[in-house]
Formats: sequence, C-alpha cells, structure tokens
Amino acid sequence: MRKPIRGSCLCGGVRFEVDPPFLQANHCHCDRCRKHSGTAVCTQTRVLKEQFRLVHGEELIKVYGRGEGAVKAFCTNCGSSLFGGDWPDGPQVSIRMGAFDDDPGIRPQFHTFVDSRAPWDTITDDLPQYSERRT
Repeated sequence: MRKPIRGSCLCGGVRFEVDPPFLQANHCHCDRCRKHSGTAVCTQTRVLKEQFRLVHGEELIKVYGRGEGAVKAFCTNCGSSLFGGDWPDGPQVSIRMGAFDDDPGIRPQFHTFVDSRAPWDTITDDLPQYSERRT
C-alpha cells in the first residue's frame, strides 16, 4: 500500500495528506487562477474528498470567491494558494500541486480555459487544450 502524499503551505501552518490515486491533473489558464497564483497557470490535481485529510491549520484557511465559480482557498498567514473547486464542501478536493511536499506521482494531463490565457502566455507542450473546464 502506498503511503500518503504530504502537503503544506509555505509557513507550514496548514498541513494535509492525500491517499492516491488522483483523479486528474491540469493547468488552468482562467483569469481567476492567473490572478490567484500570480503566474500563467494554476496547476492542480483532484482527489475524492474521502482521500483527503487536513492534518493541521484549518483556522488558517481563508476561502475567497464563494459563488463566483471555483473558490480560491489560501493560508492567511503566508498567502499560499492551496485548494480550489468547491472547497471545503464538494465531493472532490482540488489541490494546488505546488503545495505538495512529496511527489504526487501524477503529472498535468491537459490545459483548460486556454482562450482566457494571458497574451504573453505561450503553451509549449503537446498536452490537449480545452477552452472550458473539463471534468
């Protein structure tokens, strides 16, 4: 049996564990993810809620954008982008891959919201590209 994949925010105040397997992983180019991450994309992966455990720091997690699409959940102490989607109430947990401390073993499989990407953003890989969310 594979051991849990660990993750945390920059300051270590929020810590979590995930039991593989992951459902999918992707690069999102939507304007909300770009603004939240401060980069061209938000690279994320998903697991079923039952596979996810918040180990420490629930009180440090702030949720932004409820009712405006996928939420943006971050650490209020260090600002690390951690979770998205329907956090914390949905059937799946969307996890920012940069928050993992261990190798999750999954790699991004596609790009979403490519029509919304920044004008300076050039996709240089051969992964499939979609103009909207892919479930």
